[in-house]
Amino acid sequence: MKATLAPPSSLISLPRHKVSSLRSPSLLLQSQRPSSALMTTTASRGSVAVTAAATSSAEALREGIAEFYNETSGLWEEIWGDHMHHGFYDPDSSVQLSDSGHREAQIRMIEESLRFAGVTEEEKKIKRVVDVGCGIGGSSRYIASKFGAECIGITLSPVQAKRANDLATAQSLSHKVSFQVADALDQPFEDGIFDLVWSMESGEHMPDKAKFVKELVRVTAPGGRIIIVTWCHRNLSQGEESLQPWEQNLLDRICKTFYLPAWCSTSDYVELLQSLSLQDIKCADWSENVAPFWPAVIRTALTWKGLVSLLRSGMKSIKGALTMPLMIEGYKKGVIKFGIITCQKPL
Repeated sequence: MKATLAPPSSLISLPRHKVSSLRSPSLLLQSQRPSSALMTTTASRGSVAVTAAATSSAEALREGIAEFYNETSGLWEEIWGDHMHHGFYDPDSSVQLSDSGHREAQIRMIEESLRFAGVTEEEKKIKRVVDVGCGIGGSSRYIASKFGAECIGITLSPVQAKRANDLATAQSLSHKVSFQVADALDQPFEDGIFDLVWSMESGEHMPDKAKFVKELVRVTAPGGRIIIVTWCHRNLSQGEESLQPWEQNLLDRICKTFYLPAWCSTSDYVELLQSLSLQDIKCADWSENVAPFWPAVIRTALTWKGLVSLLRSGMKSIKGALTMPLMIEGYKKGVIKFGIITCQKPL
């Protein structure tokens, strides 16, 4: 990899707009509730039914995510190491399969994200960090080593949490980092205790993006930074109410394999942060910078080692491999965007 880092592409300044796609079922029911006493009773019963269905659906999603990563994390680590996220490349770069540049690009993704958020190595305020959707803890261990900070990672996968703690022990970092099973939408932490709230490619799994963002803000200390790096769909154009049917169909096919709820756009995240009065809100489209990643993953899967590991890991891994070309298609057609959104909580 080159030592000189190319600037991220497309720093975006976004206007405020209505985030209709992020409204929860309960809010929709409130806005549509009839005024008569009889209809209010009926709507109330309907609300209970919808709430129960939503709860059941959310629980099924959580279980699906946990099972997916329980099964696939070992395969990923064996082939790609302990950073379970995209790499950051120079636009139009071509890194050969045998090149260690892919793993370097994953480290570079962490460094670029910190730099974009204004978190430098000289930053003395970073004492406590939460890694939301931590995988097997690669980001936590890297950040703890870089800043000397205490890092706590949370994941829905017991397999990931155990492996992350084992790796921390093996790397003599267990005094600095720890990992536990917890829900990002209901974090087991007090308010305002983390100087850096880090979410590397976990937001796409959140069924309630508004609640997700509120939880990130809640646990952030005054003056602390939030970094969200996530898969998004494209921003809707002026006058558009939704994606085109073919675009939505493409995302739906990806969702079935990777246990994803409805997608949102980068501008949706920006408005959510604006509504909570966060400061220094910035975002960028890094789609060009991650373009080589999925083709590289596919090439890896087609090696002898990759095929043997894939078959051994189970059906969820195989389905995931078969879905990867859809990710490439989504990026090429501009439906899928790789976004970073950062902000600071007021003092």
